[in-house]
Amino acid sequence: MRATRLFMAPALAFGLALLAGAAGAQTAAPTRDDIVGKLNHFEEPAEVDLPALKQQVMERAKARIKNDPGPVNRPLIAPDLAKLPAFNAQIQFDADTPIIQPASYQTVGRIADALVHSSLLPYTFLIVGHVESNSKTREANAILSQRRADAIRDVLVNTFKISTKRLHPIGLGEEQLLDRAKPTSAVNGQLQILTYAKLPEEAPRPAAPAPAAKKPAKKR
Repeated sequence: MRATRLFMAPALAFGLALLAGAAGAQTAAPTRDDIVGKLNHFEEPAEVDLPALKQQVMERAKARIKNDPGPVNRPLIAPDLAKLPAFNAQIQFDADTPIIQPASYQTVGRIADALVHSSLLPYTFLIVGHVESNSKTREANAILSQRRADAIRDVLVNTFKISTKRLHPIGLGEEQLLDRAKPTSAVNGQLQILTYAKLPEEAPRPAAPAPAAKKPAKKR
């Protein structure tokens, strides 16, 4: 019996080690190259009017439609966004707030590293906030998702010095669930970084006029 116990203990320890390793792999922050690989195959911009989209999100979230099909069948509010290269980030926030939890700081830092990679410097990006269906109203979730997208933009700009011209935060709340088959899944709370458009090329500055040649002083 003692020999059996000695045999099983290492096996149990090995199994626990595998489980711990799997758990660590699931929570590991993505690498910069992972993010660049998701975002660097831009082909053409999506035809999305961001100010109009923000207004549409709030109007639809506020509306109480009698025949609302529910989150599973509700049409996507901006289907063209699905055409853009996307990186889905599991950013943890404090409950019902835009406060980023310290465990997610590394992921935000890796996103910043990716955005200054040479292959991504010519582009602008959407920071898209989502919230899974829950006990809150759709309007409250739309507002929260916008605040969370704004919070990520602020950290990228203020801490990592990414140009604000390259970042466009937009909150979609639960109006464009990432997994409509499972509206309450945590997947629907992920934040997305989408390659949105090419930066406009700056017009070359006109050359400064050459200083006029001084005329020689007249001899008296």
